[in-house]
Amino acid sequence: MKQAEGKVRNRMIRIFDIIAALLAIIISAPITMIVALFIKLDDPKGPIFFRQKRIGKDQVPFYMYKFRSMHVDAEAKLEALLAENEMEGHMFKMKDDPRITKIGKFIRKTSLDEFPQFLNILKGDMSFVGPRPPLEREVAAYSEYDLQRLTVTPGCTGLWQVSGRNTLTFEEMVELDLKYIRERSMWLNIKILCATFKEFAGKGM
Repeated sequence: MKQAEGKVRNRMIRIFDIIAALLAIIISAPITMIVALFIKLDDPKGPIFFRQKRIGKDQVPFYMYKFRSMHVDAEAKLEALLAENEMEGHMFKMKDDPRITKIGKFIRKTSLDEFPQFLNILKGDMSFVGPRPPLEREVAAYSEYDLQRLTVTPGCTGLWQVSGRNTLTFEEMVELDLKYIRERSMWLNIKILCATFKEFAGKGM
């Protein structure tokens, strides 16, 4: 019975994701074109989009899309900055990351850099709501307990993002992800999306 309910729930979430992603792509098209223009003006030689290998459901890798917010050599410079990591655990966060471009600071602050992930949702690599997809190097350091967060489709937003985000430790993030997985439902997804929209609107958009 529970297995059947789970299949119905997953199907409903997938249908919602497809419809919502299509609408989001259409509605955000003017903003997308403006952001792309400014990225090119800021760095004419660099690409508009950035793709990065992430680990998805059942540890299957995929490429996640973003608007490029960093200089083209950002990945090569990461190793030298790991000692400056401001987040505990297996994630890298740095408030004044020197790799970020001028326009990159703005689109990161307003979360506009995440808009290309609507394509990941259409492809089925991601969902609107779920645990954030980690990097390969992060997963390599995961414990068996941490790996549980990879048992569902990763999302653009989730409990972690609306519950403190960068103020939380990695362990707290894992616990929120596992709480979401246990309680996952269409209604919970809608509540998280509403909370995310409020946070997004609060950034001045």
